[in-house]
Amino acid sequence: MNSEQIQLVQSTFDLVRPIAPTAADLFYKRLFVLNPSLRPMFKGDLVDQGRMLMSMLNAAVNGLTNLESMIPVVRQLGARHVKYGVRDEHYITVGSALLWTLAHGLARRISQPIAGYWQEIQRSRPPEPG
Repeated sequence: MNSEQIQLVQSTFDLVRPIAPTAADLFYKRLFVLNPSLRPMFKGDLVDQGRMLMSMLNAAVNGLTNLESMIPVVRQLGARHVKYGVRDEHYITVGSALLWTLAHGLARRISQPIAGYWQEIQRSRPPEPG
């Protein structure tokens, strides 16, 4: 991603911050519609889970300007999620739920090119350790 694309993603997320609780609720509802078998992985309160989700998304979006600093954080997050039973294919569903949430939560304020940049982020993965 170039600096203009990063700025567009970050400015899009600026629109999400004021509706973060609603966006988190939309996300989890959509996630469980897309794959109901994921619901048992979430043992705690979804409101708290939503706060953590929004916090991590905020950190990830802010970290787009310094990806090297995000790699250890994302690796640790991934390692924790493996312990919860998350598999690679679940990330596709999570990404789809996130893109759906952005499209519905922001309605017409998100353009197709910006949605494409978010999809690019979804597809990118940090390099494997080693």
